[in-house]
Amino acid sequence: MLSRRSVLNGALAAAAFSAGAAKAKDRSVAAKPGDMLLRNILLETGYARDGAEVIGTQTTHASILVRSGKIAGILPPDAIAPAGVATRDGMGMLLLPSFRDMHIHLDKNFFGGPWVPPRKRRNGIPGQIERERTLLPALLPTLDDRAGQIVDLMQRNGTTFARVQCNVDPVIGTRHVEILRAFLDRRSGGFSHELVAFPQHGFVSANMIPAMRAALAAGATHVGGIDPTTIDGGMERSVDAMVEIAVDLNKSVDIHLHEPGPSGIAAIRRIADAVEQEPGLRDRVTISHAFSLMSLSDMALRELASRMASLGMSVASALPFGGRVMPIPALLDRGVRVYTGTDSVQGIWSVFGSCDVLEKAKLACQLYGWDDEYTISQSLRIPTGGVTPLNAAGEQVWPKAGHLADMVLVRAACSAEAVARQKPREMVFHRGHLVSSV
Repeated sequence: MLSRRSVLNGALAAAAFSAGAAKAKDRSVAAKPGDMLLRNILLETGYARDGAEVIGTQTTHASILVRSGKIAGILPPDAIAPAGVATRDGMGMLLLPSFRDMHIHLDKNFFGGPWVPPRKRRNGIPGQIERERTLLPALLPTLDDRAGQIVDLMQRNGTTFARVQCNVDPVIGTRHVEILRAFLDRRSGGFSHELVAFPQHGFVSANMIPAMRAALAAGATHVGGIDPTTIDGGMERSVDAMVEIAVDLNKSVDIHLHEPGPSGIAAIRRIADAVEQEPGLRDRVTISHAFSLMSLSDMALRELASRMASLGMSVASALPFGGRVMPIPALLDRGVRVYTGTDSVQGIWSVFGSCDVLEKAKLACQLYGWDDEYTISQSLRIPTGGVTPLNAAGEQVWPKAGHLADMVLVRAACSAEAVARQKPREMVFHRGHLVSSV
């Protein structure tokens, strides 16, 4: 827990201050990139309890010293900046870790352009794939601009990292990977990313193995995959080809698995078998969507989730709702890392994406009955990729010296209020750089 004494001790341990440094206002000084003193911010320090029940969140005012894009110390709220370090006033707002969109398609959307009326799906996923054959080439000339507008939107919503799904297919080849890698590299000063080479049309059945290897050589960080039975026509050969490339090229894996029943579970188990046989894949495999987990009995789900957790396998879910709901609480209870993402923004797959993953935390609270101070505050792990200011025991675990200075300021009393009331993101920082403000 962060006490006033620990704040003062942190101040003594920090770098020596300049005696003549100015205090309360923002200053424009020659500063090393990524260096900043963010003064007068609110930090969560623990839970207030009535017996075992959490009845509130405790906070304190403090300042954060940032050096070279990382948090270097937690200081008093009226701390004086070291010489040559710029000061920014946090105006008493709550500091939260910035957000991570762990599943988004930047390459197939109409965002930023005129409204394109959505049409009913015909023939499910194969029908949508067929529509892409003519749509994606027509969108290529504006890919940079559309992707830029979406990244701007994500930053305004507090997101400073995205895992970008990027088509590799018989029509586009590797052009999306090449264009988006160059674009995201240009934006790297204010936005971090991973890039998944995604074989939307099929992996083995569409003869995409050479193109997938080329896409990974061109800068993709993850081997993608697609429903191995219903789309790729052969679960074993599809999964095995994906794993072989990942092992050969030392890449991580993120497979789209929409299959809802036994075939989807069989694919998850075969991937788990591969991770057990290839230790280099541990903590490097994500199952995106994973709808088949909804089909399991409670006992079977607990068993599979425990196995996935032991192998470091994660799930990326857009938190769909309808007749059946993803068993996110059961996965979390067994130790599976659960991420969320926007998925589609405005395109042929969906027109409802907002690029605001904080909304996903509120949706999770509504779906799973997380309706008290404790569970609402802990739901923040959904949009942050697992990071919360307080851990389950109520101990202050973020921010700490050495953490990346990827942060969001909101006018809220605590994480629970930020989630429940969807507070605007007033200031957003990536590696200590202000990338968005209102």
